[in-house]
Amino acid sequence: MAKPKRKFKTFKYETSVDWTGNRAGNLTAEGKPDVEVSSPPEFKGEAGKWSPEDLFVAAVESCTMTTFLALAFHKDLPLESYESSAVGTMENDGGGYEFTKIVVKPVVRVETEEAIDLAERLMEKAHDRCLISNSIKGKTRVEADIQSL
Repeated sequence: MAKPKRKFKTFKYETSVDWTGNRAGNLTAEGKPDVEVSSPPEFKGEAGKWSPEDLFVAAVESCTMTTFLALAFHKDLPLESYESSAVGTMENDGGGYEFTKIVVKPVVRVETEEAIDLAERLMEKAHDRCLISNSIKGKTRVEADIQSL
């Protein structure tokens, strides 16, 4: 008997951007707040607005967080807090700019000392499963600081 075909899930995420002048625009998605975007100031863009570069690094950082939280809630991790920072390194080797590295530095606080090991394992899994990190060719790294209260 033939094995039934596996059904793959497909999701689409739609955005729109309208040019507002200079090197800036208004980024929109249905049901979400608008975001003013621009080239970064180092590329003659407008200061104080999100750049595609900012959004790219933020996508990796927020994906790491949401993936970790999904795993943590599934495993009933006694989580007290999560915060992080991220730095993306963009370089030009003569063939154009690209992100060569993104380092995400989460600080995770758990309620008990015993939960630290589980939190570390879940952070490793979150890094491996973050779909944004898995979708880019530059290296990403997570340097987590897991603490108990």
